[in-house]
Amino acid sequence: METRAVLGILFSHCSKLSALEQFVPSLELVYRKLPFGLAETGLCFQPAEGSGCSAEVTQTSLVWFCSPRTSSQWLDHWTRQRLKWWRKFALSPSDFSSNEVQQEELEQAASRGVRIIYNFPWGQEVLETLWSRGDAELLHIHKGDRSKLQHRDGRKSIPHVVSITANMDRGAMAFLSNSLQQLKREESKQKLHQRKVLKLHPVLAPIKVALNIARGATVELRQICEGLLQEFLEAKISVWPGYLETLPTSMEQLNAKYDEMGVLFTIIISENTLESGLLQVRSRDTAIKETMHISEIKNFLFRYISAADNI
Repeated sequence: METRAVLGILFSHCSKLSALEQFVPSLELVYRKLPFGLAETGLCFQPAEGSGCSAEVTQTSLVWFCSPRTSSQWLDHWTRQRLKWWRKFALSPSDFSSNEVQQEELEQAASRGVRIIYNFPWGQEVLETLWSRGDAELLHIHKGDRSKLQHRDGRKSIPHVVSITANMDRGAMAFLSNSLQQLKREESKQKLHQRKVLKLHPVLAPIKVALNIARGATVELRQICEGLLQEFLEAKISVWPGYLETLPTSMEQLNAKYDEMGVLFTIIISENTLESGLLQVRSRDTAIKETMHISEIKNFLFRYISAADNI
């Protein structure tokens, strides 16, 4: 199915009602043609389970307007797309799944519902809920004025609504839980160590690269780091300026720290960089170190992140 348009709107409160209220002016923007959607994002206050107190969460939603005869198909379409999106960024995609809402659990005005859930270590929790809501709420909001709600398809029908609501705080927690690994590393016959790695997807990792200086730091090496820092930031590659830290730390401790932070690559600038332009690059995911010329590093990082986003 082809998606025609999604219009992004930032609302100050979290309710599908705000999107339903905006239906008529939005319909004019798309020349009274269906389907189209209104996307919302913002803070939402919801009752906390058990306590009755309100809890603040970051919520995103999409209210999708479509013809009555295709509403069930659109619900299936968005369920596939949303599950595909969650699994795309997951280390263990099978931890994300979907299931149909039972008839007795349907919200008022909804004819079908689907939940996207994540299997946390303590049990399953809902990340997103999708509803096929019919036209009753849209008619109620606009006081039953059918003439202004009709779309241009040759029929005098009122659009049906498919709504999608996601708790992004819980979603972030799901990705963190899904990405944390404890890898065993045998250093000798007597010792067995565990390496904690936050293997966040390259697109989600908040810090892509850490810049550090090898022993014997000089003013020139720091200047190289400053130059790389600016180059990366201009390319929108986030950087951890490890070269500014003053506490003495071994490379093994630094690697362990960056692995737990989820940093994709660690770059070490040394005297060799001054002499030949070569620097050392360590991968978070493989722990392999390789030598690369300083002129190649920005394009290497950019290609790596772009390729991961397009998978």
